[in-house]
Amino acid sequence: MNYGLSLYFKTHRRYYYELLNSVRLTGDWEVWLDFFAEAVTFTATQAVETAQQLLDLSNEDRMKVSGLGRAAVSTLQVYRALMEHPIATSGWLVEKTAITPATVNKALAHLECLEIVRELTRQKRNRLFSYTGYVEILNRGTELPVRD
Repeated sequence: MNYGLSLYFKTHRRYYYELLNSVRLTGDWEVWLDFFAEAVTFTATQAVETAQQLLDLSNEDRMKVSGLGRAAVSTLQVYRALMEHPIATSGWLVEKTAITPATVNKALAHLECLEIVRELTRQKRNRLFSYTGYVEILNRGTELPVRD
């Protein structure tokens, strides 16, 4: 799961409000502060785990790209740009990498074949690409809980 403090509080909303109400009625700050510290610890732990997963993914995918031979150089440039901006248009990738559109499109085709990147729009122009594994890791656990 990939939590932020806000999402943690939303996930534990009922308890969060119970504790706040207790602070308001009885001045019991200690229990609320313990809850807050638990939230910070949980969130920090999740952030470290997410960072490690992203690092592992990038190392694995960089190794795949490195095996492309001559095409690896330009494909790695496009790949690095996608790590910075995991959902991008081919036009943005051309601007970011200063590589010709034809070369960027070839690099994207290589990344698609390696199942690193997926084209989202199914268009000939203004295509949008996603570094899917990266986006999936970032999105894990961010779904809002079902309301009670």
